[in-house]
Amino acid sequence: MSILERVKAKSVDIMSVYRNLQETHLNRARASLRQALSWYGYLRKSGQLSSNPELAGLMKPELEALNATLNKLDSNVIRIAVFGLVSRGKSAVLNALLGDKILQTGPLNGVTQWPRSVRWQPSDKVLVELIDTPGLDEIEGESRADMAREVVHQADLILFVVSGDITRTEYQALLQLRRSQKPLILVFNKIDLYPDTDQGAIYQNLQQLGAGHPEAKPLLPDEIVMVAAEPAAMEVRVEWPDGRVTYEWETPPPQVDELKEIILNILNREGRSLLALNALIQARDAEAAIAQKTIDLREKEAEEIIWQFTKYKALAVMLNPIAFLDILGGTVADLALIRALARLYGLPMTSYEAGKILKTILFSSGGLLLGELGSSFILGLGKTTAAIASGDNPSNITAFAGSAIAQAGIAGYGAYSVGKAAQVYLEKGCTWGQLGASSVIQEILSQVDQHTILYRLRQELGIKY
Repeated sequence: MSILERVKAKSVDIMSVYRNLQETHLNRARASLRQALSWYGYLRKSGQLSSNPELAGLMKPELEALNATLNKLDSNVIRIAVFGLVSRGKSAVLNALLGDKILQTGPLNGVTQWPRSVRWQPSDKVLVELIDTPGLDEIEGESRADMAREVVHQADLILFVVSGDITRTEYQALLQLRRSQKPLILVFNKIDLYPDTDQGAIYQNLQQLGAGHPEAKPLLPDEIVMVAAEPAAMEVRVEWPDGRVTYEWETPPPQVDELKEIILNILNREGRSLLALNALIQARDAEAAIAQKTIDLREKEAEEIIWQFTKYKALAVMLNPIAFLDILGGTVADLALIRALARLYGLPMTSYEAGKILKTILFSSGGLLLGELGSSFILGLGKTTAAIASGDNPSNITAFAGSAIAQAGIAGYGAYSVGKAAQVYLEKGCTWGQLGASSVIQEILSQVDQHTILYRLRQELGIKY
């Protein structure tokens, strides 16, 4: 086998690995969303939602979003959204990729008044939805923010189009888009208007956009692409056979081959992984919103449950004379409190899962609650000793009462702390677990190759390895 044949065979093997990994990521994302939807379906069938129509109404938008996200996964369509200020050539870039002038362009600002999408099939195996948007400086106020937020939320990949040195408004918009936790390519359009030396200087400036800013990192070379989507017409000298010389204006073809190649490489190498990751991020946000709405709606009931368990635990610990049973009884009370809160929020919870939450709370508290357990045990020993000796010396009853009251205070504070911490855990922990959205996001990002655009998202998403 020749060297060229070996290189081709190796490339085929690598692409096969990428395809298999992408399919795994897509299947894991589907399983995660189906698990979430099946649980909320169980709540509806069990009557927990029908008995609380207010909560069912609050959850409806998020449940619809989960269903829509699962449908998007099944359709296998990757969404690429283009952003930028007016007159940067956003629509022209998409037309050049499509190979046809489908989207309207023109010399006037604001030709695109609302988001528009068109289908693009750059290869037999890839189907893309291209989303064109109005200029970010064309729409004012909250309507612009809402439009951008919704399009970014749906996009799997973002193209940000500039046409020269970046302005302050563009820089702020770029920072906002990079906070969206989506892969982004900066497209430097209209390069035909700049000489090569200026192109190089602007390119270097664009690369250093994140330098010195705590919220952004410098762009990598493959995250910046230079194009001429709609080149300016050029005057061409024409010499005729009869000796006449005329001048005509001709428009050169678009220069977008590099951008198309980069997009195709990304889609072939990690397109379905991008699709899976975006779906999981949307599912994570929807489930977190559901949990937050549930907690907000049932805040008063939860507070009553926590205070009820706080009083019962403090009283039981105070009256019990045996130190070991104090700790055991207090632990059982904490587990019961966690399960009571889970039932209130409509979340599944076994004794084993409640025990894991309690362990997490104890060790994540910086040793505070563990210290309280130790103090409670020491006081309990003193209380036990005083109870045993009280028959010989009645004055020991005073020592027993003092230790009991101090221990009850510690136990009550511990119960209240566990209850409040469990509220936070039940809110945030709804997306963890074996097939929880956050767990699968972390799983996908731990498997991506360092040469992929997803690799950079590790840091953007706060995942460390």
